[in-house]
Amino acid sequence: MFWHARTALDLIRNRPGAPSLATSEGPVICPADRFPAIKVSEVMAGRVRLVGLPPVDLGTDIDWRIDPHRNRSWTLNLHALRWMGGLIAEYERSGEAEYLDRATRIAEDWARANPRGATGISPWAWAEHPVALRAPVLVCLSAHVRDDWLSKSLVEHAEILSDPALYRRGHNHGLDQDIALLTVGCRLGQERWKDLAVRRMTDSAELAIDAQGVLHEQAPRYGIYVHRRLGTAIEAIRASGAEVPAGLVARRDSLETYISHATQPDGRLVPIGDSPADTRPSGFRHGKDTVQVFDDGYVFGRTAWDDPESAFYSIRFGTGRRLHGHEDHLGVTYHAHGRDILVEAGFHSYERTGYRRWTISPEAHNVPVVVDADLREGTATRLVSSSVAPARQCYRFTDTAYGVSRTRSVLVGHGADLMAVLDSVPAGSALRNLWHFAPSLTVVSNRDGQVVLADGEWRVTLLQLAMPSGRPLCGQAVRTETIALGYLRQAEATTVLSPPAESVLTLIVPGTGDPEVARSGGRLSVRTPGGHVSLRWDPDLGFADRVPVRTDDRPSDRFGADQVNTTVR
Repeated sequence: MFWHARTALDLIRNRPGAPSLATSEGPVICPADRFPAIKVSEVMAGRVRLVGLPPVDLGTDIDWRIDPHRNRSWTLNLHALRWMGGLIAEYERSGEAEYLDRATRIAEDWARANPRGATGISPWAWAEHPVALRAPVLVCLSAHVRDDWLSKSLVEHAEILSDPALYRRGHNHGLDQDIALLTVGCRLGQERWKDLAVRRMTDSAELAIDAQGVLHEQAPRYGIYVHRRLGTAIEAIRASGAEVPAGLVARRDSLETYISHATQPDGRLVPIGDSPADTRPSGFRHGKDTVQVFDDGYVFGRTAWDDPESAFYSIRFGTGRRLHGHEDHLGVTYHAHGRDILVEAGFHSYERTGYRRWTISPEAHNVPVVVDADLREGTATRLVSSSVAPARQCYRFTDTAYGVSRTRSVLVGHGADLMAVLDSVPAGSALRNLWHFAPSLTVVSNRDGQVVLADGEWRVTLLQLAMPSGRPLCGQAVRTETIALGYLRQAEATTVLSPPAESVLTLIVPGTGDPEVARSGGRLSVRTPGGHVSLRWDPDLGFADRVPVRTDDRPSDRFGADQVNTTVR
């Protein structure tokens, strides 16, 4: 009777149409080189290192509910099992069965200890992103293991991955879900899962990446991640025998422009949104244009490509905060003379702490804040006008993020390096702007509206004038803030806060602690180490050599012949 019951059960499990490793000869699409590097001997001994945190002894009887570092990223990665995938790769490299045996025990233990819907398991066990990252690891394991528990787990993962209610369309998690569903569908011979994955990839990429290559997650670091994962997706589609959609390739290629323009001359990505300040992209192509205005809310400019001494700046505008973005509209960064000058608080971690909330806030960025007014989170900022020439670029932006019109005009001079920023609010309101300087810079002087900072013998000056009078605006507050240098890495840095005013002109002059400034009517002349810079401004137009943004694709005839990137859509 027992034999007949077991035979009946096997027939049910392996009935036609029921996906099973026992009956499927589908290809194993396993990008083993995508697994994170591990110390094989440590993992074999039950010790893991995840997300740069100290190692944890899991032992051989793993408690899958542990969270020893109280860190969301650590726990996510524990349940993603990608660290275990390194053992599979080592087995395939060496042929030593002990590595495969250990990988199999870990995966089977996870499946046994974390039944979906059970009480008492970690909330990360079946969260959508760990599911997406874990499924390809189980597919890799299935090249060598065909046990029933693994078949069932793969089917369960695919059912979750294909559930539209759990799908993250237009998000990097959604891309990971699609890659996972494709690999499981191929392994189990399920065309419906394969077709769904490829269809969703293309649709999602068109939503996530615009025609200029900007990723709508509002953090350039995620552009790097999505570019890499799209490469994995394209490889998987080819391996599946399907045709790679041309649109998917085009969107991936377009990301390179966005990433390259967001990379500073020192090779680090500018830390906008959830982008760690120590991220170093490599291998991304760039064109000849040194200035690029991206319609979705970024301006990036530099003196020259492939020159570590090049000046560089960024400005944020566009749609309101979403996904991995910060409340950083009107925010600027500035890099010149081979060093950071104006920086952002950056990205520290995803932990739900007061510090994390502060790094997202306007106060953690180089922005004007309206006095005694509340922020309207998610407010869009509009680029009003732009003028781009090789030696200087001017921009004007406006929004109502604090319930009144907030306007910022930015002029950047190249060669004679200078950043000039004019901030204004309507009569009856006042603003204070914040300036976060690189940790290497310390204040050596603060008087008469002029703050001088130094790094050894090198100097940079912040000079503020009340407008429209042009008189020095005195009373800057200097304080120390903690900024992020990378994931879970911090440093103390100087922040300068302006006194309240209706309109403030801020000059950032690198390379000198004593810039010469002369004013005549509506014109200002500033002596920099690279030469004199002349500024003209207008109460209604800001810096007067800018022109309104056009609404069509034709370059304005008010630009000179030496100007580049004149079309701003």
